Amino acid sequence: MNTTPRQQELLKRTYVDFQPMADFARDPLILERAQGLYYWDVAGKRYFDAIGGIFVAVLGHGHPRLLAAMRQQMEKMTFAPPLHAIADVTLEFIGRVGEVTPGNLKYVKGFSGGSESTEAAMKFARQYFRQTGHPGKYKFISRYHGYHGGTAGAMAASGTGPRKSKFEPQMAGFVKVFPPTHYRDQFSDWDECNRFAARTVEDVIINEDPETVAGVMVEPVGNTGGIITPTAEYFRILREVCDRYNVMLIFDEVITGFGRTGAPFAAQEFGVTPDMITLAKGLTNGCVPMGAVLVSKAVYETFMQGPDGIELFHGYTYSAHPAACAAGLATLALYQNEGLLTRAKTLGGEWQEAAHALRGLPHVIDVRNYGLILGLELEPLAGKPGARAFEVFRRCFERGVLVRQTSDVIALSPPLIIDSGQIAQLFDTLRAALRAD
Repeated sequence: MNTTPRQQELLKRTYVDFQPMADFARDPLILERAQGLYYWDVAGKRYFDAIGGIFVAVLGHGHPRLLAAMRQQMEKMTFAPPLHAIADVTLEFIGRVGEVTPGNLKYVKGFSGGSESTEAAMKFARQYFRQTGHPGKYKFISRYHGYHGGTAGAMAASGTGPRKSKFEPQMAGFVKVFPPTHYRDQFSDWDECNRFAARTVEDVIINEDPETVAGVMVEPVGNTGGIITPTAEYFRILREVCDRYNVMLIFDEVITGFGRTGAPFAAQEFGVTPDMITLAKGLTNGCVPMGAVLVSKAVYETFMQGPDGIELFHGYTYSAHPAACAAGLATLALYQNEGLLTRAKTLGGEWQEAAHALRGLPHVIDVRNYGLILGLELEPLAGKPGARAFEVFRRCFERGVLVRQTSDVIALSPPLIIDSGQIAQLFDTLRAALRAD
């Protein structure tokens, strides 16, 4: 891309997430606008957004009703002081979220993003156990290859080595187990592989001492690990284990929330209700930063009986900002009115057929999909992990399609407004990029 001298200078003053900045600056992608399923860069080239921004744009980009809702709210009130009051739009937002949540997870605290939501969930769990007579419960079990955010606690819960090793030592109290994909070569049956992986969580709880373990935190579909898609039984076993040892089950649905799997939440799709759910991304369709934690009635009522007179010793200046809540209300209304919370199930057959037709193409090791999410695992180049997948990413980019590349996996998760013809177009591009090797 041609850049102006000013843009070249400014690129030397910033960072792009998880990329070598010198490489990026040589051929940067500078976006100017977005609408529907597409981005346009400053040179006018159009890109099919096959990753929904980064799992945020369920409705696509630039929906006029979202813009109108935020504008209307900002004209009324730009900020509500969280230490002294709560905005009327925030209360309405809490009610609307509760209409689509699983079980009795209708108790909502808003934040400014996914990392904040992770931090809050862990603090909720620790305070809950202190107030229920188990003050030694402070540890969290999560998975290698999982990702729960970039703040200190969320990073300690994450299991992606390169993303955290530069900042070690990490906080104490975080223990890792392996996801089912780690054991797949040891079992001929994927179901049994998942059973084994889930049961290792019980082994870890026992060996850590159940009276020290507060929570098990997992992504229902693991993005950074390469779209890891466990079985429903895997989550049922986790639920049973957590119940057995008085441990909270926490689902990180920052990515899977709001229709990605074919149900409003992956918890509903898998038939397992956790004690807490963390949310962000699709909560406002990416229009304005927002996150949230959903807690069960039991957790909420325990906090209401706190000995200090203050139920929750936790908050941020921009938690549940009025503009974010207005965007969230409009977003949730559109999801429901346009049938997007279940659209991934409607299109799931076409998506799966197109995805699995890629099997047998050069260097394809595995195809993993759930709802309208896809992980395409490629055979790594010797001594160069991620190099082959990056080349496929580059070829898609040259053809005007933005996909996500993590290590040796190509991931797709387009806005749920995608139609059958666009699915075919997307997979034609991906197939051409794979065959070009």
